[in-house]
Amino acid sequence: MLNYHLLYLLMASFLWDCLLCLFPSLLLLLLSLVLRWPTVRRWTRLAVKAAGWRLWLVICLILKLPLDRNTKTWTKEDGSPGTDVLSGSGQASEGPRLICKTTALAKYLIRHCGSLARPRLAYWPRGDPHVQTLSRMLCEQHGDTLQFTRDHLLLRDGGIVAVDWAVETRPGEAAGRKRWEGRKEHQSGGKALGCFTTTPPVLLVIPQSWGGMTPHLKVLCHQAVRQGFYVVVFHARGTVGCPLTTARLTEFGDPADLEQTVAYVHSRHPSSVLVAVSEGSGSGILLSYLGESGSSSYLTAAAAISPVLLGQLWFETALPPIYRCWGLFQRKMQLSRYASSFRGVLDVDQVLKCSTLRDFEETLFCSSAQLQHGPSRPLNSGLSSGSHSPHGLAPSVAWALGERAYPAQDWDSYWERNEPLRDADEVAVPVLCICSRDDPLLPPASTLPLPLFHSNPYFLLALTNRGGHCGFTLEHREARERGRTENEEVEDDNWSHIAVLEYFRVVADFLKGEERDGTSLGGTLREHSQAVQRSRGSIMAPPRRRRATMMRRQRLEASEQSSEDTEEGNFTWKRSYTR
Repeated sequence: MLNYHLLYLLMASFLWDCLLCLFPSLLLLLLSLVLRWPTVRRWTRLAVKAAGWRLWLVICLILKLPLDRNTKTWTKEDGSPGTDVLSGSGQASEGPRLICKTTALAKYLIRHCGSLARPRLAYWPRGDPHVQTLSRMLCEQHGDTLQFTRDHLLLRDGGIVAVDWAVETRPGEAAGRKRWEGRKEHQSGGKALGCFTTTPPVLLVIPQSWGGMTPHLKVLCHQAVRQGFYVVVFHARGTVGCPLTTARLTEFGDPADLEQTVAYVHSRHPSSVLVAVSEGSGSGILLSYLGESGSSSYLTAAAAISPVLLGQLWFETALPPIYRCWGLFQRKMQLSRYASSFRGVLDVDQVLKCSTLRDFEETLFCSSAQLQHGPSRPLNSGLSSGSHSPHGLAPSVAWALGERAYPAQDWDSYWERNEPLRDADEVAVPVLCICSRDDPLLPPASTLPLPLFHSNPYFLLALTNRGGHCGFTLEHREARERGRTENEEVEDDNWSHIAVLEYFRVVADFLKGEERDGTSLGGTLREHSQAVQRSRGSIMAPPRRRRATMMRRQRLEASEQSSEDTEEGNFTWKRSYTR
């Protein structure tokens, strides 16, 4: 009897131990069964998202990251749009808003550019502006899929810029490119990219002003190569391993180096259509080039992703600490690499002590700031007067550079010659600007120069509620639908890439159609081509003297007041090349 009782206790103890060991597994099994109920699954997902959102709020407060005012709308499950704060109507609007003057090109884009219609941009957490911005700037998405070969271009002042050509992809990429071309040929009934020319178009990519290829640009280059573009990347002097042979860096809105680079790229592919896209602060030299070159530009169309439209306002607006430190780190690393070369013309130590982007830019390029800090270099006294040639520049080179051979007198005069939109009324090619209201690196969306887009037919603005800075991440559902439509694996979930490349195709198709119709645009296009050919070979000619700024902030304010009183007018794109 005793043995039977002992055996019973041993068996009970064994079963209890087994139950304790299997309890976690049984609990997980029970939890998985409960989560199969739709109601429980929905409430669990909401609880997890709420907990994650509160944790993200704490992280943003610690890192001093600003929170967007439309945050509560872009975390909703139903995808409710945010309020259109610019119109002041209080009505909900799903992005993007296409803000432009009513022209034939604008109507054509609305009809044929499906990417500008109603994209489903990602919601939180993937749609958070800071998450998008940091991931696009720092995180590699698809690895190194392209190889580049570099050309060094000698400029008229003795400086050197780097030009990188995308020449090869991985073995699998060539097959993907052939599938894309075959699909386009089937859809259009003609040669892939035949809407451009018989030869592939050339895409000129302009990175951020501090240089370097971000993952965002690498993915754009990857997609452009897959779609049949020749891709070339412009690197300013002294950036990304480009040797610095002159004791001067490129000012924010100085397009002289880009102008010579565009002429060189055109000489390499004279029969190809040339288009350009800039990223972030790289828009400064792109917009300046379009304004200074006018109708003599080799470009057919241009686009700017998250552009800096008002340079002085951008430098004067305080950035969040993380972004300010990152931007300063990039600029200081660029300058410190050539510190010994600049010590003869600049107080490098004082520049490296600057704590804001404005102080850095002003101390580096403005003579008043250099004199204020009391540099001991004898050259600076001559630079401030503007009557002596800079050290190391021959008189002929100084004459060719004009006023840019000398530092600006002060901060305001620096922006008189470097504001990106100073010659906006001279632009003669269509420019698409893609901006987001929640961009953490740019001034508030209410400061955008909307009168420019309402009055100038060459400027188009695609404004979205979400997107961050160069983010614009698509929702997973839309990416999958796009992949099923194209019968291939989706590799790019960035809406701005898709919209920009399709925009170039539609614009080229529109212009070619206008020329084929034999209208007045065709004749003006031929005149434009002849003017371009006459300007070839002038790469070593001195730049023409530009008048004072034409698009200052005061003028923008005045145009905003006058735009309400003027009528829309009967502008047609056929008269767009008569400047």
